[in-house]
Amino acid sequence: MDYVRLKYWLSVPDSGPFILPVSISNEDAFPNRIHNPDEEDDYQVSEGSGDEAEPSSPPSFPELELKIKESIEILGGAIFPKLNWSAPKDSAWISTSGTLRCTTFTDIALLLRASDSLIHDLCHAYDSCSDKTISRPPTFFLALRKWYPSLRPEMEFRCFVRGRKLVGISQREVTTFYPVLCGKKNDLQALIEEFFNGNVRLKFESDDYTFDVYVTEDERVKVVDFNPWGAFTLPLLFTWEELERNLGEEDDLDFRIVESRCSVQPGLKTAVPYDYLDVSEGSGWDQFLRNADDELQRQTKSPEAGA
Repeated sequence: MDYVRLKYWLSVPDSGPFILPVSISNEDAFPNRIHNPDEEDDYQVSEGSGDEAEPSSPPSFPELELKIKESIEILGGAIFPKLNWSAPKDSAWISTSGTLRCTTFTDIALLLRASDSLIHDLCHAYDSCSDKTISRPPTFFLALRKWYPSLRPEMEFRCFVRGRKLVGISQREVTTFYPVLCGKKNDLQALIEEFFNGNVRLKFESDDYTFDVYVTEDERVKVVDFNPWGAFTLPLLFTWEELERNLGEEDDLDFRIVESRCSVQPGLKTAVPYDYLDVSEGSGWDQFLRNADDELQRQTKSPEAGA
């Protein structure tokens, strides 16, 4: 019952203040917050305002919280959450660590509540399907995966499969330049191709899809996740147009990595709601954008740019 209520709470947007569930363990996703009663005046409805709606009280999911707490302990004390397909990477900015690392139920609730990608899974998962009969899966799963702090983000890759053929591989973390990848590119491609042909190509039912892999230090390839082709799956260093138009016509596999610091791309790791940004003159973001524009102009005028 708690799980059904949690799904409803996540999938129904609340126009009021951002409220987290009440924890039966008195755990807080923001443990260093200072309670200021004066701030609560902003949410009081004044008499004669015409707003008769009563402020909603925070929900509570005691049974689910206890099960999650037990699961976190079994998995070593730290996990990262996801639903059927998506992990709340777009809400990592709101956590105290800036990552998806969670140690309590309230940590999980905070990430889930702030994630637009999870709302899409809950309400619009099949919107891009031409033969859809429903808008979302009839069953949802909250998956808790063990948190491995030693995993190296540069060793995770997204693979694109078109017609059961591996047509593209992209560095998964595109917001950073990793020099080590430049020297390992050919070896990594051979490892991933061998893994795909021996373990995925004839065993996965779909013809068109993507999957993420992680390459360990001892050169073993591990599957991280599968995702649908196109739609809301990020193409990373590709575009969906070139994946569908060009790569399918060629025999060679295209493996792309960030090959210089000038090639890094913005990503969900650096994303925050637009309202949080102060881009007025003299602000930090204003200066950042000015510096970025100056650097672009400098590179454009450089003699090496036309070489």
